[in-house]
Amino acid sequence: MFTAGGQCMSKVIAVVEGSTEQTFVREVLAPWLWNASRIELVASAAGKPGKKGGNSYGRVKRDIINHLKNPHFALVTTFFDFYGMSTKWPGRTEARKKSHANKPVAVENAMRDDIEADVGSELIARLLPYIQMHEFEALLFSEPSALSEVMRDEASKKKLLEIRNEFSTPEEINDSPDMAPSKRVERIFRFYRKPLHGVLAAKRVTIEKMRLECPHFEIWLTALGAVGGP
Repeated sequence: MFTAGGQCMSKVIAVVEGSTEQTFVREVLAPWLWNASRIELVASAAGKPGKKGGNSYGRVKRDIINHLKNPHFALVTTFFDFYGMSTKWPGRTEARKKSHANKPVAVENAMRDDIEADVGSELIARLLPYIQMHEFEALLFSEPSALSEVMRDEASKKKLLEIRNEFSTPEEINDSPDMAPSKRVERIFRFYRKPLHGVLAAKRVTIEKMRLECPHFEIWLTALGAVGGP
């Protein structure tokens, strides 16, 4: 925690899966967190520039450890999709046997335990792993009409709403090559591009709506908001 202009602030870095998540954090989540809690949130895509880091836990772990050792950050968090995650990630195989709500928690806890073995109890206290269920597009189903508006396809609203209504929460939309959130979206919109249309739709959905619809996402944001203290 540090001060600027007489105000107490905290800086948080999120190690994220790729360019879409990085843009979402920068353009949607960071402004919301700043306004809500005066916490500065920045994002860093895992691994080498231009390469998606989500499939290599080794690269992700190295990045996390490097950030934990940087005293400039009050907290290090993550943003990775559960869908498509390699079984080399801690807890990923065990998560298959868990209930829906406990799947991401199994990976998050296993990540924390694995990294603690390398950095110790003091640094691990500044790590808040977050795994998105099942992927970024699930957040967009918090308000299906937003994506229809961005894609300028009024007829798609009904299809998107039907998908949303099949599940208790958007976070439960299937984890499979054919039925994952992004695959469903791509079948409806031929020209859908995640980094562009996904982030534009997220802005229309709003963080508050995502929090209402996505329980695990809400738990994460509540923990992030607490970083600044009372």
